[in-house]
Amino acid sequence: MNISELLSQGGRTAFSFEILPPLKGAGLDRLRRVVETLRDYAPAYINITTHSSEYVYHERPDGLLQRTTLRRRPGTVAVAAAIRYEYGIPVVPHVLCNGFTREETEYVLLDLQFLGMTHILALRGDKPKVAHLSKPDTLGEANVHATDLIEQVNDFNKGRFIDGTEVAPPPTPFTFGVACYPEKHEEAPNLEADVVRFKQKVDAGAEYGVTQLFYDNAKYFDFVKRVRAAGIDVPIVPGVKPFTKLSQLTTIPRTFHCDLPEALVKEAARCRDDEDARRLGVEWGIAQCRELVAAGVPGIHFYSMGSADSIKEIVRQVY
Repeated sequence: MNISELLSQGGRTAFSFEILPPLKGAGLDRLRRVVETLRDYAPAYINITTHSSEYVYHERPDGLLQRTTLRRRPGTVAVAAAIRYEYGIPVVPHVLCNGFTREETEYVLLDLQFLGMTHILALRGDKPKVAHLSKPDTLGEANVHATDLIEQVNDFNKGRFIDGTEVAPPPTPFTFGVACYPEKHEEAPNLEADVVRFKQKVDAGAEYGVTQLFYDNAKYFDFVKRVRAAGIDVPIVPGVKPFTKLSQLTTIPRTFHCDLPEALVKEAARCRDDEDARRLGVEWGIAQCRELVAAGVPGIHFYSMGSADSIKEIVRQVY
């Protein structure tokens, strides 16, 4: 059963969360703790994020530049396989445009296909971090937009490689979801243009959308009305992340380009320390998720980095 089928089932609102591959030198213990904290609540699937390598350029004595690759996390394929086969929970690896050539993406698809993991989230991804100098331009070698990545995945499903080689189509084609933005992507000129972009991804084969995190449910409900009016009928999964630190009350809205509703701003002003902020994150998350479940959303996706314990409290009260 693919992810869109899980989301389209009647009854219980699907519960899912995402995890971040550990930094170099760290094992799977921290990831196991997150999974084991939340698996008792029957997650429908777990997303595995992807991070591209960074490039550092050092000037040599002869004045030339030497490129060194810094890879600070294990590959998403390895982490997804470890989680999938240890816990038996469906996994959805993220596959990105930014930071990866089309050839590298093809190898990722080949590895995932070989391991029997055929559900992915197709994303443009954040711009790669710059270390000393920018990575050389890979225009022509990399997918620029999520729609370009989707085209490559569709070609792969047809048995068509990037060099033009044609082989038998894979027995189980990839299915994929995409990102969407209730408060619009930071680079979109307006929400209407962003909805058009989302529709392009759905028309190209995306089976569901998962939203950027938000704290005002009215923004999500309005977004769903807009996309339905535009002829988009795939499941739209709301993304939720509870606050866990006082500093996040300002950094999260700035980082993820989301607004805080006035009622939350007033409550946040009363927080004196991180514990107050954590409690507020749990209380707001419970109320937010209860309203979403009551509205019949297909699922709720939790961004769990640093907040697994808070998510557990929310899910225990909501599911």
